[in-house]
Amino acid sequence: MKKENNMEKTFLDSFEAHNDAIFRFCYFKTSDREKALDITQDTFTKTWEYIANGKKIDNIKAFLYRVANNLVIDSYRRKKMDSLDQMREDGYDNATDEHEKTMTAIEGDEIMKYLDKLDEPYKEIITLRYIHDLSIDEIVEITGESGNTISVRLHRALGKLKKEVKSN
Repeated sequence: MKKENNMEKTFLDSFEAHNDAIFRFCYFKTSDREKALDITQDTFTKTWEYIANGKKIDNIKAFLYRVANNLVIDSYRRKKMDSLDQMREDGYDNATDEHEKTMTAIEGDEIMKYLDKLDEPYKEIITLRYIHDLSIDEIVEITGESGNTISVRLHRALGKLKKEVKSN
């Protein structure tokens, strides 16, 4: 009973610490508030099931991002969406309340203008590292790629981003 209470407390603490960040991650990936909320809920549900089945998680933050990322990918596959860029081209805008509109203010638009010009792997690595403030090790856990691959991709992405900024 005590072990179960400890697992529950650990899970609830993780929920409190990471719920907002996971939602922002999902929202950034989908541009759909309701879908992001659903994926966030599914992320924590799957994580709870994993823990309840007695499996150990060494880095809960990286694990949550990995689950969320996989669920976003599954969502895209189910809906056969081409990309976030295609949704934007179609004029999709989900910023419905004043708070969300404020979050997508001028600074965000400026950053996104440059990020949108990058290929998806570069865009994703910069987003994970600098927008979601994840370490290289956490990105390795999320993507399943080697640390060297992530470091090289990040270096190249920053070079391409710098080139985009200088050209404007």
